[in-house]
Amino acid sequence: MEEILLSHGSGGKLTQNLIDEIFIKELDNEILRSKNDAAILDLEGERLAFTTDSFVINPIFFPGGNIGELAVCGTVNDLATSGAIPKYLSLSLIIEEGLPITELKQVIKSVSETAKKAGVKIVTGDTKVVAKGEADKLYINTTGVGSLSTKLNISADRAKPGDMILVNGNLGEHGIAVLSERKGLEFETIVKSDTAPLSGLVSDILEVTDQVKVLRDPTRGGLATTLNEIAEASQVGIKLQEDKLPISETVEAASQMLGLDPLYLANEGKLIVIVPEEEVEDVLEAMQKSEYGVKSAIIGQVTADEPGRVVLENNFGASRVLDMLTGEMLPRIC
Repeated sequence: MEEILLSHGSGGKLTQNLIDEIFIKELDNEILRSKNDAAILDLEGERLAFTTDSFVINPIFFPGGNIGELAVCGTVNDLATSGAIPKYLSLSLIIEEGLPITELKQVIKSVSETAKKAGVKIVTGDTKVVAKGEADKLYINTTGVGSLSTKLNISADRAKPGDMILVNGNLGEHGIAVLSERKGLEFETIVKSDTAPLSGLVSDILEVTDQVKVLRDPTRGGLATTLNEIAEASQVGIKLQEDKLPISETVEAASQMLGLDPLYLANEGKLIVIVPEEEVEDVLEAMQKSEYGVKSAIIGQVTADEPGRVVLENNFGASRVLDMLTGEMLPRIC
């Protein structure tokens, strides 16, 4: 008998199988079928973005953040990557008996501070308490609503050959930060999670162009898995330049030591941007001026070759295929 595995929650191939073969098969409609991070709803002529997410990270406190900050940023970013201005969030908590009140207060304080930074209001919520051993300290679900300009059409299926691909900074930091805290690992330089609300960065991009094709935040499964989703949705090839990828020396060294690939590690403050070639320099300049985009870089290009495939090319012209994540690199990462 088939059973659910941890890797069904990795964001990789098994997650996609779960979505396609169970959820979409039974719940199918044109909005759900788009498989974007936020649903775009047309309510009597007003366009809204609507999204929901659950956070079950272990541990709930990690270098650079905690589950509360993560929950707000994750939902805000899913709204922002649709091109929407995030407005309102719900906050629902499943609390395990025995959680110290001081830890709960710290988490909620982070929720409040991050929501203010992102310009959103927490307007409703729910709380449940379960017996000790029936959860892992604290689970959070957040649902978000944002307003969307009628002229924007940003979706994973809009990439075209010739478009350029950008990312707003160093990859893999969230994954290494959580793993180091979970396993008690110490590196020469402390790696902090990149958890950040990206709505301001998206606004900066949209101020210089309305020609953005795709925006995605590469969370579970990392950059490689998210680009595979885009390549499949748009039926295009994607070619990345290895020497252009922003990866810190510490994350690179930690990944090598642990046998991990930073291109598959989770990020919580990173943004993939795909724009026409003629727009890319203006977009890069706008991103680099933003608080969360100083290390932005052009990392590759959309091609007509091998639709649905992502390829990494090095300085010597050799290339390797970056497939969608198979299995579970790091469970309970967000």
